[in-house]
Amino acid sequence: MLRTALRNVLAHKARLAMTVLAVGLGVAFVCGTLVFADSTAAAHRAAASKDYAGIAVTVTAKESPPGTAAEQQDSVLDDALARRLADVPGVAAVRPSADGAAALNAADGTPLRVRAGANPAGAYVPGKDGRDGRYPLVEGRAPRGGDELAVDRGTAAAGGLALGDLVTLATDGPAMTKRLVGIVTTTDTRVTAGGTLALFDTATAQALFATPGRYTGIDLSAAPGTDQFELSRRVTAVLPADRAEATTGAAQADRQAVLVDTLTRGYQKVPTVFAGVSLFTGSFLIVNAFTMLVARRTREIALLRAIGASRRQVARSVLAEAFLVGLVASAAGFLLGLCIASVLPDVLGAGGATLPRGPLVIGPRPVMAALAVGVGITVLAAWLPSRRAARVAPVEAMRTAERPPSGARSRIRGAAGLALLLLGAGLLVSLSGAKDASEENLRSAMLGCAVLVVALIVLAPLLAVPVIRLTGRLVDLLTGLLTRRPTGRLAGHSGITGRLARENALRDPRRTAATAATLLISTALVTGLAVIGNSTERALDRQAAAGLGADYVISSRTPTTGIDPAAVQRVAGTSGVRTASAVTDSVLFTGGGVHDVSGVDPGTVDEVMRLDFVSGSAKDLGPGRIAVSATTARESGLSTGSRVFARIGRSQGPTGYTVVGVYRDNPTARDALAARSEVQQHAFLPHSVQRILVRTDPAAISRTTEGRLRTAVGNSPLLKVQDRPALVRDAAGTMGGLLDVMYGLLAIGAVTGALGIVNTLAMSVAERTREIGALRALGMDRAGVRRMIRQEALIVASFGTLLGLAGGLFGAWAVGSLANGAVEQYSLALPWGTLLLVCLLSPAVGVAAAVLPARRAAALSPLEAVAAV
Repeated sequence: MLRTALRNVLAHKARLAMTVLAVGLGVAFVCGTLVFADSTAAAHRAAASKDYAGIAVTVTAKESPPGTAAEQQDSVLDDALARRLADVPGVAAVRPSADGAAALNAADGTPLRVRAGANPAGAYVPGKDGRDGRYPLVEGRAPRGGDELAVDRGTAAAGGLALGDLVTLATDGPAMTKRLVGIVTTTDTRVTAGGTLALFDTATAQALFATPGRYTGIDLSAAPGTDQFELSRRVTAVLPADRAEATTGAAQADRQAVLVDTLTRGYQKVPTVFAGVSLFTGSFLIVNAFTMLVARRTREIALLRAIGASRRQVARSVLAEAFLVGLVASAAGFLLGLCIASVLPDVLGAGGATLPRGPLVIGPRPVMAALAVGVGITVLAAWLPSRRAARVAPVEAMRTAERPPSGARSRIRGAAGLALLLLGAGLLVSLSGAKDASEENLRSAMLGCAVLVVALIVLAPLLAVPVIRLTGRLVDLLTGLLTRRPTGRLAGHSGITGRLARENALRDPRRTAATAATLLISTALVTGLAVIGNSTERALDRQAAAGLGADYVISSRTPTTGIDPAAVQRVAGTSGVRTASAVTDSVLFTGGGVHDVSGVDPGTVDEVMRLDFVSGSAKDLGPGRIAVSATTARESGLSTGSRVFARIGRSQGPTGYTVVGVYRDNPTARDALAARSEVQQHAFLPHSVQRILVRTDPAAISRTTEGRLRTAVGNSPLLKVQDRPALVRDAAGTMGGLLDVMYGLLAIGAVTGALGIVNTLAMSVAERTREIGALRALGMDRAGVRRMIRQEALIVASFGTLLGLAGGLFGAWAVGSLANGAVEQYSLALPWGTLLLVCLLSPAVGVAAAVLPARRAAALSPLEAVAAV
């Protein structure tokens, strides 16, 4: 039986090639993702190890506990400690450092790669030769004064910076300008992963990131033969107790690799999603291919049974064929996965990501995954066809036609499909009233959508007859309109070919449903994601500027950086500005929970915020008086005139506040409003503001307004200046990743669907050789045969598309309530353009996939086809 399985695989290698390609595509995404993840992790570790290659131990100051006297809070890392550490046995060299973070502007004044944890800055520490071995100079010289800096080569290239340029930068305060005097190289993975680097002379770095004469760390290199862990123990013995600690270079390298891996981990998720979808849709192609092979070889299998083959041997023979096909698909997918892993860094680099380079790391995990996924999915998908083959009786050898499925099986399928449909729809409908986007509800929604898709797949053979008859007539009408001659007659008897195409599609509804399943799944996924994505994007658009009466918003890019209050006065004095109102954001702790509070100026808040008060007024805000949103009032049981004990920011104890107003929910005002003077007093960043809301004179608004406002805040790269359209674009930009995933899923579904249609039609043409020959003998020309096959493909593709659209729209509607709980102002908004694209692309895939089978069918000779056995 093993020889029989091998012979059958070789005999049908052309038809099984589509199955190998579909499974190989999924295997490729799985293996490519795993190899990419392992290679990237190894490159991160190698780069981090190179960063700390010459560092055996680093000494850093410990954080002072609360209540420590001010004179004891200064860092103990000074030159005196550095000299004591240099005398420790085994220490070869000492390198003090003053490190922090600095954001830079590009040459055109725009912020350059500002991201949390990705903008390191520090001191250029020259050695005895005048050079810093950690940052080799490639151009210019080292910074020597407080008005000079050096950057790495990648930062200079990305920002268009050249030696002699004045560079605007900021650490945690007002912006400053320094002249670029040097360009260095670095292996710091935070920088090579897409960040920036700024270097200053030691005194300037101490003033920016520590205190004069103090350091943030002291790096020690070990003498040859000295173990870094032993050296760490020796260094710890001479450090001031509870004031400083020693860390080995290996431990720091591990931390650095983990940090960079965290920054780039999201790049591994999208290929994994594509792999899952490809394998899921490809499994239906496998089922269909082996089902058709078993049906075509019914007489052959019956003969095997007649000469003594048992049911178990027949089933094992089919599974052995699946095993061989899966083995070939695993090998092909693994090789393709290596290609995907090698090009992924370039693809991600085109999107702005910078990943460390290194050789491909091929460990046992990708190899085992390729075999498990390729062979496992193929054998599992072929299990049902193998059972069907095992049920073939020896008497079937005398039959000339395939028996249709029994009515009992159809009824069982219908009952099972209906039960699944009710279960999935019921689960989704039960969530339609929920507005809590909790993890449990999201899991339930995903389960309901999955059950709904499975129900549509199970019911597809039963729905095929009514739906295909409807779509078949529409296809006939469309074909007639496209092929109508000027005389009014239809070319090539398209009515006859359309009827034949419909009957061929309905000849085996199970086969038609299995062929359409790939398009059904991909269409449902894309439709659901498109509707939810478009609805969320519209809600974010409305939310971004909702409640905002100002024309511009100036805000910080990082939560740890505030805006200098003096900048508010400079903004207010800018030409064309009518009102500049500062807002200090903090947290309000009440007995009912934690809420965001905005500290505002009562006299100007009405000009920059669109507040709709249910009761009370913003003008009543002041010391001991707050206003709350309607949701906060409802959750905390508050109303105008209520008394509540709460704590703002870092204040030590609760204070009594009087509620002087309740306003409708406003994303600009957030959960509560208070006087800015009171919020600033207890804010986590004392005496700073987080937002400046700017109202301008309509006649004074011009293209230069934003530039003038940037100048007023010192062109700080830590600050954003956005008008209302920019706020909307910023909010809408969060949907870019979902949009990329959506079109990727559509592409995978289209490819897998095309493979399924090609495979099904190719086998169908081979099965109907005599029938096609008879049609040719009765007068149907080659064009009519091609048109019949193309219309059959169009009908099957339209069938899958319609079911997918129905399932996707229903799932998006049901899940919409959860999105409404997570995103304010969410409402269902259909993306008509995307839906039209899906409706046109899926049938077009069917027609394109039918080109080769149609050409093969048209090439059959009538005499040879009729004579075929």
